[in-house]
Amino acid sequence: MRQKSLNVLEFDKIKALVEKETMSDLGKEKVVGMVPATDIETVEFQINETDEIAQIYNKYRLPSLSGLSAVSALIHRATIGGVLSVKELNAIKRLIQIQNQYKTFYNNLLEEEEEVNYTILHDRMEQLPVLSGLYQNIHQKCDANDLFDNASYELQGIRSKISGTTQRIKQNLDKIVKSQANQKKLSDAIITVRNERNVIPVKAEYRQDFNGIVHDQSASGQTLYIEPSSIVEMNNQISRLRNDEAVESERILTELTGYVAAEADACLISESIMGQIDFLTAKARYARSFKGTKPEFTSERTVYLPKAFHPLLDQDTVVANTIEFAEDIETVIITGPNTGGKTVTLKTLGLIILMAQSGMLIPTLDGSKLSIFENVYCDIGDEQSIEQSLSTFSSHMKNIVEILQNTTKHSLILFDELGAGTDPSEGAALAMSILDYVHDIGSLVMATTHYPELKAYSYNRTGVMNASVEFDINTLSPTYKLLMGVPGRSNAFDISKKLGLNMKVIQKAKSMIGQDEQEINEMIASLEKNSKRVDEQRIELDRLLREAQETHDNLEKQYEQYQNHEKQLMSEAKEKANQRVKAATKEAEDIIKELRELRDKKGADVKEHELINKKKQLDDQYEAKSLKQNIQKKKWDEIKVGDEVKVLTYGQKGEILELLDENEAVVQMGIIKMKLPISDLEKTKKTKETPTKMVKRENRQSIKMELDLRGYRYDEAMVAVDQYLDQAVLSNYEQVYIIHGKGTGALQKGVQKHLKRHKNVSSYRNGMPSEGGFGVTVVELK
Repeated sequence: MRQKSLNVLEFDKIKALVEKETMSDLGKEKVVGMVPATDIETVEFQINETDEIAQIYNKYRLPSLSGLSAVSALIHRATIGGVLSVKELNAIKRLIQIQNQYKTFYNNLLEEEEEVNYTILHDRMEQLPVLSGLYQNIHQKCDANDLFDNASYELQGIRSKISGTTQRIKQNLDKIVKSQANQKKLSDAIITVRNERNVIPVKAEYRQDFNGIVHDQSASGQTLYIEPSSIVEMNNQISRLRNDEAVESERILTELTGYVAAEADACLISESIMGQIDFLTAKARYARSFKGTKPEFTSERTVYLPKAFHPLLDQDTVVANTIEFAEDIETVIITGPNTGGKTVTLKTLGLIILMAQSGMLIPTLDGSKLSIFENVYCDIGDEQSIEQSLSTFSSHMKNIVEILQNTTKHSLILFDELGAGTDPSEGAALAMSILDYVHDIGSLVMATTHYPELKAYSYNRTGVMNASVEFDINTLSPTYKLLMGVPGRSNAFDISKKLGLNMKVIQKAKSMIGQDEQEINEMIASLEKNSKRVDEQRIELDRLLREAQETHDNLEKQYEQYQNHEKQLMSEAKEKANQRVKAATKEAEDIIKELRELRDKKGADVKEHELINKKKQLDDQYEAKSLKQNIQKKKWDEIKVGDEVKVLTYGQKGEILELLDENEAVVQMGIIKMKLPISDLEKTKKTKETPTKMVKRENRQSIKMELDLRGYRYDEAMVAVDQYLDQAVLSNYEQVYIIHGKGTGALQKGVQKHLKRHKNVSSYRNGMPSEGGFGVTVVELK
């Protein structure tokens, strides 16, 4: 990607903002190296990777990456025989600790979510090595700054001796310092250290009263720092012990460094993955600041950015615009007043493409679509160069020459005020010629201009579309709204009238420009209104399409669950049937056994083949693939809606809900509603219901058989459920319906968890499709 374009579009400022969100040098290094990719596989992988982390970041609290640092240099030194310090070992230990915390977090996330679609993150978590052994080795022997005393038996003994000897030295020195006879001979009654030796401050005139070694003197020479001869040997012993301590510490650190070297490759993998996660988290954190969305990339050349805005502008005041290259459109020409937002539109388009191809979420509404560009070329702003003695026009033209030499059909070109800085007629002609040239190459172009000749340019060129920035004549200021498909219209007369110019002057001016141009301005005004309305409808239509697709996907998922549930019920029914037949067969075998014994003992007249045939009849009752029974109908009574019937092939009772025609009816069998042939139905008498003894209760309210919780908060819903169930029990209801909707499923889980421990609930189940499906829970009351 052209570096000059990155600079002009201020991509470095975006990188700086992302860099602020990183937690480690690893993340910062990756942000510094972030550049737009130009192949669709890489771009899609990067955007999916960022989107996964963003979804998790927006939903959960991610583990801290504080303390993460680069360790590759330390690993290299360990592998070539160097010895790592305690601080360096702790850097490796922190890396392992962070990766283990992240793995634990991700495993908990897998348990919490029913469906996890973080495939890229999942692969990275699978790649993270197991380094618990190395972590424990470092953790057990190092604190934040030094080795633990018990890092080895030898080190513990040496430090114990040092501590004991140091204590004896202080005791001896305390006696000297606190001695009444020495008070006037000492500059101060303290023990100090010089050259790593314990000494006392003695006044120079009393030097002869203290035997020992002079290690230092004060600047004035009035105080000598003397190591008394009584502790010289003990200080010498400490020095020897310090050397022994250093040797033992070196040995332990060498041992720990060896452990690091043995896990060198695993540590480098961990560093790479955790550095990448820091980088992705920084991009997700930055995207959240402007509610970034994931674009869809297509192999076809497409640009559709609904309600896009420049991410570096103040979000409270910036105006979002839909930027689109419609089908078969390759060039968009934007006209409008100065400071109306034309240049910002160019920069917004270019910067969003750079961000998207760098794997960043972009500042648009959902539903954006982009193709991949090999390069983005810009001619924006004042390129005048004093050093090169070039005029503004010359500088722009030099830049345009370079662009035309390098552009391809896979490039995006952004021209700001194309052809400006020279004679208007020549500039307009040159601008149209340049646009024709890049159009023939096939580059995608967005250009801004003041030339009125370019307004008509799109009407006699295929693949060219006009656009404009809106101007509010009531406030005499631009609205910064982009109108795609509508050329900019002149507002000079309206502005002059608003400012109080004499109407005679305005009328004469109108007569000079001719009727055709007035009609064109009126047509453009009409187009502006229609364009705004169509743009709003397009965004609303996209939203409705996405919602419809989500609903369709949810219905498909629920239908699949229903089918699986149906199969499970059928399987359970077959198993129960087979168990009954098995029990009956066992009982028959026992009877046959008794009959044989009777025959053998008493000579009963029972033939063997008759016994075998009877047993075979029982064996044939096992279910195979269907619960249907091959039973012929015997009765041909007239069947009406509301009649109770027996479904012969299923052996179940049901009720007629609807007669479809003379051959087919809808039958309700328990919770199942089916279409069945009338020839499969046998009319039975209505079973008289046994009257239930009712207990009269006073002040009982009449309540519905269902409770609708949609829109309730969790706590409010639980209170409502308790109150409703109490009233339902008082109303002698045996079954009620609780409507909680589908949504995220959180309210459904909460309701069913509450029902599980409710004293008045016998059982509960999800509703069948005819009852409302998974948006309803059916409750059986005690």
